[in-house]
Amino acid sequence: MDLEVGSIYEGKVTGITKFGAFVQIAAGKSGMVHISEVANTFVSDINEYLKVGQAVKVKLIAIDQQGRINLSIKKAMTAEAPAPKPRASHPAAPTASKPQIKADAENLQHALDQSTLPKGDDSFENKLKAFMQSSESRISDLKSHNDKRSGGRRRK
Repeated sequence: MDLEVGSIYEGKVTGITKFGAFVQIAAGKSGMVHISEVANTFVSDINEYLKVGQAVKVKLIAIDQQGRINLSIKKAMTAEAPAPKPRASHPAAPTASKPQIKADAENLQHALDQSTLPKGDDSFENKLKAFMQSSESRISDLKSHNDKRSGGRRRK
C-alpha cells in the first residue's frame, strides 16, 4: 500500500508516550501523532484523549527523509466529526465563545486607548535617562559620605 501525503487513513493506536502516540495505519506501516496534533485545544496529558487499541482517523501530513511518518488527528477531523473529548472524569474548564473573546479584545483595546501611556517627554527613554542620572548622583553622594566617615579612601 502506497502512502500519500494529505490522505486520511483509519488507524489503531499502538503506543502512547508523553510527546505523542504511535498509530498503525497499514500492515507494517505506522507513524506518530505529536501531542500538538491530537486535538484543537491544548493537550497536557495525551492519555486523556487516547488509549492503546483505540481506532482513530489520521491525516498523513509528512514523511521525512528518514522515512518517519508524521500524522495528525486534528487535521483529519471534519465538520461532521467533533474533536475527541478528554476521557478524564474531572469537569473541563469552561471555554469562552468567540463573541466573548471579541468583546474582551474590544474592551482591552478601549482600555489601552483610554490609558495614560507616556507620550512625548514622558517616553521610556527619557524616564530611563532621568533615572540613570539621579541614580549616579545618589551613588556619588553615598560614596563621598562614606569616604568622609571613614577618613578618606584607604590605601592598600
